[in-house]
Amino acid sequence: MEKVPMTVSGEAQLRQELDRLLKLRPQISQAIAEARELGDLKENAEYHAAREEQGICEAQIRDIEYKLSVAQVIDVTKMENTGKVIFGTTVTLIDIDTDEEKKFQIVGDHEADIKAGRISVSSPMARGLIGKMEGDEVSITTPGGVKDYEIDRVDYI
Repeated sequence: MEKVPMTVSGEAQLRQELDRLLKLRPQISQAIAEARELGDLKENAEYHAAREEQGICEAQIRDIEYKLSVAQVIDVTKMENTGKVIFGTTVTLIDIDTDEEKKFQIVGDHEADIKAGRISVSSPMARGLIGKMEGDEVSITTPGGVKDYEIDRVDYI
């Protein structure tokens, strides 16, 4: 089984969501039991809704447990800051054309959230940055075309 990289905060978020879902299980079972008492199951909307909710909850639990089982948690705060872009680092870029500053953290696929500044390790941007050093100029091929950036800072936080 191939391991999938994950940040410490990504693992913590998954474990928190798993705990929430595990606490929800008994409540859903109780809702099913109460709906079953209402009578005819064929026409019992509450029963069918509770069963559907149970199926969704169990699928989410299995998904999270699988993600955690294949996760390789990488804590960059324990690594020496060499100025090299690696998984988990936060990279500050300067757009060479516009002098606009952008800041991204390179995270696992399920943790990615562009609005929060977290990009997937498998994204074109991250693939173009990994292995580069602070001060390097890079050309990244994006869906919008080729963009040129200077790596201003690499933080291991």
